[in-house]
Amino acid sequence: MNNKFLIGLVLVISLGFGIYFVAIPKTAEQLGPVFGAANAQVIGEIDTSKIKDMVLGAKDAPIKIIEYASYTCPHCRSFHQDSFKNLKVDYIDTNKVHFTYREIYFDRYGLWASIIARCGGQDKFFAISDLLYSKQKEWTQGTPAEIAANLRRIGITAGLSQDDVQACFTDGQKAQNLVAWFEENSKSDEITSTPSFLINGKKYANMPYLEFKQILDAQ
Repeated sequence: MNNKFLIGLVLVISLGFGIYFVAIPKTAEQLGPVFGAANAQVIGEIDTSKIKDMVLGAKDAPIKIIEYASYTCPHCRSFHQDSFKNLKVDYIDTNKVHFTYREIYFDRYGLWASIIARCGGQDKFFAISDLLYSKQKEWTQGTPAEIAANLRRIGITAGLSQDDVQACFTDGQKAQNLVAWFEENSKSDEITSTPSFLINGKKYANMPYLEFKQILDAQ
């Protein structure tokens, strides 16, 4: 997939009386008229160092796993509904695996979901991710406005305030940084499908949990 289309990914803007969708801008001049003079945000240089990896498990665990996944990917949902639960109990919670989750954006809705998942920081990220996957068939249905509203409800259900969600959805700088971060990661690790995994640096495609377990035990 050509990642150039990501420049046109859509950021949700709520102005109180409706939901609006605008292309993520490259400059402050493009963004300013959307928000109006009073609420204009200045988009500076892209800085992917501000995007933090979301992690679980002991930092000194002998096995390092990085998962690349999209919240709109059905295979990713299946992995998180099944294999990941076993992985967490058997390896992450027992300090055998340090797990890192990195988002892939194949569509604008994946970006929106990522914004919601990250809205509560590290403390809420994986709980919100669980909701996004368990309710994937529900929140991905409908018009863009309905999908945005579905994501807002998931965030609020997870304990975010309406102000939190509003602030996250209108943070154009962070959206730009997220897109650039995704592009850097996927290019660096040659990610072409989801879910994909790096296990101690070696790339693997999706697989049944028993195969996953055999690879981990061999480490």
